[in-house]
Order: sequence, then structure tokens, then C-alpha cells
Amino acid sequence: MTLKVLSVASEAAPLVKTGGLADVVGALPAALAAQRVEVTTLIPGYPSVLAKLGKTKAVHKWDALPGGPARLLAGKLGEARLLVLDAPALFAREGGPYADASGRDWDDNWRRFAAVARAAADIAGGAVKGRSFDLVHAHDWQAGLVPAYLRLAPLAGGRSVPSVITIHNMAFQGYFPGEIFPALGLPPSAWTVDGVESYGGVGFLKAGMQLADAITTVSPTYAGEIRSVEFGMGLEGLVLARSSRVHGILNGIDTKEWNPATDPHLAACFTAGKLAARAKNKRAIEAEFGLERDDGPLFIVVSRLTWQKGMDVFAEVLDHLVGIGGRLALLGSGDAEIEQRFHAAAARHPGRIGVRIGYDEALSHRLQGGGDAILIPSRFEPCGLTQLYGLAYGCVPVVSRTGGLADTVIDANPAALAAGVATGFQINAVNAGALAMGVSRTVALYHQTAAWKRLQTNGMKADFSWGASGAAYAALYRQLIEEQE
Repeated sequence: MTLKVLSVASEAAPLVKTGGLADVVGALPAALAAQRVEVTTLIPGYPSVLAKLGKTKAVHKWDALPGGPARLLAGKLGEARLLVLDAPALFAREGGPYADASGRDWDDNWRRFAAVARAAADIAGGAVKGRSFDLVHAHDWQAGLVPAYLRLAPLAGGRSVPSVITIHNMAFQGYFPGEIFPALGLPPSAWTVDGVESYGGVGFLKAGMQLADAITTVSPTYAGEIRSVEFGMGLEGLVLARSSRVHGILNGIDTKEWNPATDPHLAACFTAGKLAARAKNKRAIEAEFGLERDDGPLFIVVSRLTWQKGMDVFAEVLDHLVGIGGRLALLGSGDAEIEQRFHAAAARHPGRIGVRIGYDEALSHRLQGGGDAILIPSRFEPCGLTQLYGLAYGCVPVVSRTGGLADTVIDANPAALAAGVATGFQINAVNAGALAMGVSRTVALYHQTAAWKRLQTNGMKADFSWGASGAAYAALYRQLIEEQE
């Protein structure tokens, strides 16, 4: 039997993307199709989404969602089935999905994503003629109220369906003042610790975790980490209380979009059996970033420049990296102070450090195809996709031992090297000393040509496609549906 799943998220590649959430949401439909699961994705009607989607059909309307009237548009992008909530008062504005052009969060984000959640619950309940679903899959805090509406304020006379919420990053919880509660359209009984109340306010992610039939995280290690105070971000008690409902399912990557053998963004395509072709990509990156050409290791960073990503600590070891023969090409943006520290390092080391502030999808492909090693010293990382791209492209990951980074990168310690299974380097702690040691280990092994090539080929031959992960999601969906029957 084919299951029909409504996936609800604030972004989905290639229509709208600010990070890895969009990649995962965009990849799930194809990943699950092989498991006899038909996914329809509901996203907000941002201007960029409506422009890219093209032809649509209006299939439903609401007079009074949170924020006012809205239409539901149905469309397709390739084989992907899409529903778009067209609510101009909430989404027709300049800026990003969550913030204005200056980077300031929209004051009404709570209302904007409550409207998406209310619409999702109505759709799942059968409000749209001819469209029925067996389960709802909500992603992150922006869809956190979906399980709350399904459980506490379902569509009158509607169908009851189970729900799953996936935590892509516990640090972003959608916490808002308690004053907004009356405007959410939930019953007074929802204002409890067993409902949507969280530390005196409304917690969107907390509500989803409390009321969904299952909670998933995007790696097994992160599913364990969020049970602790260090990683639970104030919700570790809830995770522990619902531990039997918490599942860690590792993200996959789109192996068609990220394939060095066919990638149109690269100066030269290559395979694990033809690594020599990577040299042309390295030369192209050197030219693009104004770096000196030499035979030493070229490190890359493709990241948000934030505390979570450990970029403040990495900035402390840039002189060391250059001093031992390394170079750096960095693409990213984030905290202004951290950005300035990288600019200052580039000024101190012209030709050795190149910095590009911003994000460029094509450039991220070129960096993976031409860099020797990608640095990801995150303090916490629910899954991470850049290390998976690095493995696929022979760009050796140097990562902190946390979350999905720990699950996907096999450290090049003596035992792993002797066994021929190592794929990268793990850093024991996110501090300058540990990171400097990780960089030094990387440079030392880089100069052992045969061992380095083995690291690259091991990573490129690993399977991080969506096959296993798609099967795990499908099995969880079917389990929840059976429990409800």
C-alpha cells in the first residue's frame, strides 16, 4: 500500500533555502518514493516560491487563518508534489523567510508559522476535497504547532492522522511571549506544560515534541546528545520523558545533485578512480580566491560564521594553519565580529587566506571539488551535510566529535589507518589547542600521498544516499499508522 504523507516545512530546495533543512525537505519526496510513500510538501508562499513554481491551481481558501485570509495553491516542480500557502499579508514581503533585509526577525513570525501549521492540520483532516493523507511530517519549530492543532484543535469532523516532528536543530525553538496564545486558536486547555506552554511562553518546537506521535532527529548521536543539559537547550527533560518516542535517522544527500562525476559546476569532473583530475579544480579555486599556487593542502570552509559552528575558535588558529603550510578558502556569512576576524586574517596572510562573505551554491560545489580538506569544528551539529558532500567529493572532512559529524566521519587514528577504513579527522574538543592539533594531523597525513588518497577514496565510496534513511522513515510512518488503527 502506498502511504500519503504531508510534509510541512518553512523551506524546501530548490524553491527556497537558507540551510540544510531545505536540502532535506527537498530530497525526502524522491527518497521515500522508493519506499511506496507519496510525499506532498506544504511550504509558505514567499515571493520567490511563487515565482519559481509557475503554474498553480487554487484548491482551497481560508477566511480566517491566523493573520487573515489565505489560499492554498497546488503545483508541481518536476515530480515533486507541492502545496503552497498563499497568504500575502504574511509572506509577500522583501527579505528572507524569517527576517527582513537587515537581518532582523519579522515581529510576526509566530503568526506566520501558526498559519502554516493551522492550514496543515486542516489539510490533513480532509479540508481539501480529493486530497487525503495518512500522516503528517513536521519539520523544526516553524511547523511545531502542527501536532498541537492535530491533537488539541482538529478540524471539526475531520480525519485523525498521526504526526512526526523532526528536530533539525534544537537551538532554534520558536519561543514567543505568552501574550500570543489567545490568537493561536487553541483551546484554553492547551495552555499547560503538557500542551504548548514553555517556561511561561509559547514554545513552537516544544509543542511539537510534546504532542507529536514520534520525534526524530537527523542523526543517531544527536538523538542521544539532546537528552543532556549541554545539548538539550532546556528541553532535555521533555526528551527524556518521551525517550521511547525519539528516533535518530541520519540525513542523506542528493547523489544526483552532488556527484563529482557529472557536476556541471566543476572545472573538471572526476571519480574515485580518477582523482588526478581534481588538480584542475584546485587550481581554479586558487585563482578564484587569489591564493598562491603550491602543492600544500588547501583547506576550505563552507559555513555559517557563528558560535555554533565553532568559527570563533577556528579564527584563533588561522596563523597556525598558514604557519604549517596550509591555505584557506572560506565561503560563509554570519556574526559581523567573526567575519571581521577572517577578513583581518586574510589581510595578514595575502595569498594564503581567501574570504568570500555570502553564500553561493555553485561556488560551494567548486570548493568541495577543489579543496583538499573541509573544516567543520561545530560545537554541536545535529547532522551536517557539508561533511557528506566533502566525503562524496574527496574533500577530507576535519570535524568535531559531535552529532552527525561523529556518525559519518571515521577518524584517521592508527588503528583505522591500518585497517584501511579511515575517512577523515575528528577533533576531541572545540578549543584552539584541539583544533590546531587536528589541523596539524591533517597537514602531516596530506604529505603521505598513498594514505591521503586512501582517505579520499574511502569517503567517495561510502554510501550516504537516502536509501537507508528513506527506508527508516517509511518504517516509522507505517509503525505509527498501525498504532493508530
